[in-house]
Amino acid sequence: MMVRRRAFPLLIASALAFMVYVILTLPRSQPGNHQDHQDHQDHQHLYPHHISDQSITPVNDTKHFMVGAYKEHRLEGSSIRIISIFRRDSVQPLYCVFYCGTHWANGMKAEVQMHSDHFGFRFVTTDVLCPNVPGCNPSHVTLATQADTGLAQNQTFLRIQNRVKREEEKFQFNFTVCWSNLFGDYNNVLQVTQTLEMYKLLGVQHVVVYNTSCGSDLDRLLQSYTQDGFVEVVPWPIGKYMNPSRGWQPSEHGGDIHYYGQLTTLNDCVYRQMYQSRYVLLNDIDEIIAPYQHQTLPQMMDVLQRQDPKAEVFLIENHIFPKSHFEPSGRFELPRWRNVPGINIMAHIYREEPDYRISHPSKMIVRPRAVEQTSVHSVLRNFGQTVKVPPNVCHIIHVRVPLRGGLTKEELHEDKRVWDYERQLVPNVDKALEQAGLLIEGRKE
Repeated sequence: MMVRRRAFPLLIASALAFMVYVILTLPRSQPGNHQDHQDHQDHQHLYPHHISDQSITPVNDTKHFMVGAYKEHRLEGSSIRIISIFRRDSVQPLYCVFYCGTHWANGMKAEVQMHSDHFGFRFVTTDVLCPNVPGCNPSHVTLATQADTGLAQNQTFLRIQNRVKREEEKFQFNFTVCWSNLFGDYNNVLQVTQTLEMYKLLGVQHVVVYNTSCGSDLDRLLQSYTQDGFVEVVPWPIGKYMNPSRGWQPSEHGGDIHYYGQLTTLNDCVYRQMYQSRYVLLNDIDEIIAPYQHQTLPQMMDVLQRQDPKAEVFLIENHIFPKSHFEPSGRFELPRWRNVPGINIMAHIYREEPDYRISHPSKMIVRPRAVEQTSVHSVLRNFGQTVKVPPNVCHIIHVRVPLRGGLTKEELHEDKRVWDYERQLVPNVDKALEQAGLLIEGRKE
C-alpha cells in the first residue's frame, strides 16, 4: 500500500512535465492557415467590421459602386485597382483606405479613370487606382469621401484579389470564357448546352457568366455545370441599384447603364482571371469562337503566338448563322431534343457573308495580363500588340436573327464546322441535359 502511495505523486509529476513539453514544442502557427484568418485572430480589434460578399457594393455618401479590388502588379506607383461603376455627373474626390494585415493605412487620394465607352448613359465603368503605401501589404480596401481613416474603418471593405502574381505555368486554366450578361427571361437551354459542350471539345476548361436573371430551365442547367466545376456563376443584381438598359443606346432603350453593366462585368472578369487563366475569350452566350484550321483552341493559339510573339489581343470576326434558315435533311432535329427550350445550332449551317463596306464587329481572345481596360469589341488600353485573326483561321459561329435579312439561302455560305465534332458533341449534350434533369428519359432513338 505504501509503495502505491509513493508512486501516485510521481505519475502526476511525470504527466505534468509531459504536458509542459508538448505545449512548449508545438508550432506557433499551424501549416495551411490562411494569412487573412491569422491576421483576424491576432488583430481582431483592428480587422474590418464589414467585408462585402456581394458583386456590387455601394460607396458610402456617393452615387458610385465598387465591384472588385485587385492587386495591380503592372503599373509603377499603383498598388490596387478597384473596378467600379460611377455616376458620371457626380464625381468627387475619393480616398483609398487600406487594412494592412496588422494596421490601418491613412487615406490616400485615389485616381479615378472613367472608361471612354459609356454610350451616353449616366453610369460608366470606372477604374479607381490606389497609390502604393510604404510599409503596407493590404488585404482589404474601401473608398471613402474623407481621408480620415478612423471614420472609414466602419465602412464596407472589399477583399483584395490577385495578391499573388503567379507565372503562367502555375495557372489553374489554359482557356476561360467570359460571358456577360445574362438577364431577362433568357431560357435558350439547348443552344447554351451545345455551346458549352463545344467549348469543352475545343479545349476550354472554365466558363464565367454574370447572371442577373434567366429562365428556370437555364438556371437549372447552369447549376448542374456549376456543380461539376466547369461553369462559375457570378450573381449580378444590377437592378437593385439602378435601372439597367436592355440595349446600347439611351435614346432608344432608356435606362442608366449599357446592357445591364456589360462593360463592367467584362472588365471584372478579365481581372478575376488575370492570374488564373492563360487566355480569356470575351464573347456572348450565343457565340462560339471556333478554329477552322485546327482541332482545338490551344493548337490554334500556339501557331498564332509563334507567328506574332508580341501579340496579346486577338480579334475574331463575327459571322452570323441566321436561325431562320434550316439544314434541309433534318439530320440533327432529334426527337429527344424537341422539348428542350432553345435553338438547335446544329440545324443552322448557312452563314452570312459579312458586309465589309460597313463596320464589322469582332470579339476577342486576350492574354488578360496585357489588358488594362476593355470594351466589347476591342480593348481600350493594353500593354501588347493587337492582331486580327483571318476568318479562314478562326471566326465566330453566331446563330441568331439575321443581320442581312434580305439574303436568300442561295446567297448564304454553307458552313458545317460544328458537324465536325458530331460524334462527341451529340452524346455529350445528351449527358449534360440528363444530368440537369432536362432530357426526358426513354426518348433516345
